[in-house]
Amino acid sequence: MVSFFVIFALFILYLINTLTDALCNQKEIPVDKQPKVFRTINILMTILLTSTYVKVLFT
Repeated sequence: MVSFFVIFALFILYLINTLTDALCNQKEIPVDKQPKVFRTINILMTILLTSTYVKVLFT
């Protein structure tokens, strides 16, 4: 169960990073602001995936 969720989480993070890169290119976000955008989205997605894992684990 844990290994499946870890693989799933890595896939989701990769997919979200790909979509974030497309967003940065489409909205023409300056290169110096892109790391902040990526960091924010990655932190929020990690919190979401962790809370989902805890919810599945304890229900």
